[in-house]
Amino acid sequence: MAIWFIRIAVVYLVIGVIGGLIMGITEKFAYADVHAHINLLGWATLALSGVLYTLFPTAGKHRLAVVHFWLHNIGLPLFAIGLFLLAANDQRGLPFAIVGSSLAILGLIVLATNVWLNVKPVPV
Repeated sequence: MAIWFIRIAVVYLVIGVIGGLIMGITEKFAYADVHAHINLLGWATLALSGVLYTLFPTAGKHRLAVVHFWLHNIGLPLFAIGLFLLAANDQRGLPFAIVGSSLAILGLIVLATNVWLNVKPVPV
């Protein structure tokens, strides 16, 4: 699973950077929250998860890693769409933001559970 976390993290990085560039060029920063969440939850969190799952392969091969991956990658796009709509003063984004953020948080709880259960000290 580690490689999939890293690969999708890079996709979020590209999306986040392009979004930031467009905001900078147009000088319209209403969507800064969307940009920040894509970069932090998408790029940073998923890349670090990939590194974690590489360093601790027992956790990376566990079914919890798969559950984490899908909860996070279904939740984050829904959350980002919701934030985007809300930043455009479209209240139809609220359910997307609530469901998406809840799924992403649930994914992070699964990550934490996986770490507690499957990340053990490396013998020296």
